[in-house]
Amino acid sequence: MRILFLLFVIVPIIEITLLIQVGQLIGVWYTVGLVLLSAFIGVNMLRYQSLATLTRARQRMDQGEIPGQEMAEGIVLAVGGALLVTPGFVTDVVGFCCLIPATRKALVGTVSRHFTVVTSAQRSSSTFSEAQSPFDMPPRQSQAPRQGDIIEGEVTRRD
Repeated sequence: MRILFLLFVIVPIIEITLLIQVGQLIGVWYTVGLVLLSAFIGVNMLRYQSLATLTRARQRMDQGEIPGQEMAEGIVLAVGGALLVTPGFVTDVVGFCCLIPATRKALVGTVSRHFTVVTSAQRSSSTFSEAQSPFDMPPRQSQAPRQGDIIEGEVTRRD
């Protein structure tokens, strides 16, 4: 909780200080232009990267796999997009790092090592080594109903 408080206090102070220094160095209107340009480029990059991630997620779902990696990347993309819209240079750098595929995948890989994936279909939990990402789930295989399984359905009687 303290770390969030510090982020919400320290990051704006750093951003304001940097904006003032850049404004003094190159001029106010050029600084405003740079902030607007970075937001415009960031939104366009976000749109392209989001569509690519959505396409990969759709392909994995069509193969019967859980698109966990793509879902995690989608969260990072959303955070990166929010940071790019926020005025400032530090948040823009972090936001662009969230949008670049190599750094985004590295970030998701680093964070995913600290999580355990629980699947409700198999009702099992497993931890993964560093070599295997917890978001790469094996493809779901169809199985015949076992004794005690509940199969939901709807019955319509036609005479």
